[in-house]
Amino acid sequence: MRSYLSIFIPLCFFFSNVVIADIDQSQFTVGQQKAAVCMTCHGADGISTIDTYPNLKNQKIQYMVAALKAYQEKQRTGGLAILMHAQADALSEQDMLDISYYFHYAK
Repeated sequence: MRSYLSIFIPLCFFFSNVVIADIDQSQFTVGQQKAAVCMTCHGADGISTIDTYPNLKNQKIQYMVAALKAYQEKQRTGGLAILMHAQADALSEQDMLDISYYFHYAK
């Protein structure tokens, strides 16, 4: 059992680094530029300093895209949704993907 762990644990670290290295740096940079307006409320690193605004850091890409589309289509109406409606209206689907990509991989 111990010999399996001595092989398995280093492999986990190796593969976790491989995944990190596979980030598309150009999409990350484009997403960071497009996300500048988001940072006003959601924080520069995706961690909001305002309790009523959610954190975006490490959020799943498809979840964020779906949420942005729901704001764009006025399907989300609670709380401060009206602010997000205006923001989402200005975004293309590619913008949503780029912004979501940035916040998903932000460190």
